[in-house]
Amino acid sequence: MDRITIKDGIEEMDFEKVTDMLSKADWSPGIKIDEVKKGAHNSSLVVGAFRDGIQIGYSRVVSDKTRLAFILDVYIHEDHRKKGIGQEMLNYILAHKELEDVYIWMLVTEDAHGVYGKVGFEPVAHPENCMEIRMERPERK
Repeated sequence: MDRITIKDGIEEMDFEKVTDMLSKADWSPGIKIDEVKKGAHNSSLVVGAFRDGIQIGYSRVVSDKTRLAFILDVYIHEDHRKKGIGQEMLNYILAHKELEDVYIWMLVTEDAHGVYGKVGFEPVAHPENCMEIRMERPERK
């Protein structure tokens, strides 16, 4: 029987599995384990979804834990998509005790607006007020 659990904390993550998943994502092709670990260690929260103890999902949050949080690297293994696991993981993040004071949540998505909409995300109200610096990605080491 499939049993999905959501866990947080660096010590709970299987970084080999996380790296394998993220290396297949459009936003991080070829990412290496050192970069995944560095990102996780410098995040406010890392979360994993597990099926019968095996990691099948991952996400992390960068935040000041007061006002703003940015959700990154939301990924569910392709064999486990469209089962509500991503939504469950996002709800876990949004309700996390360490982030209870946060009132501005941000993320970037190309094609998962429907998934994020189910947990309350909406398009940015005034995108003309948002700016970015987009630098060329350094070569993966």
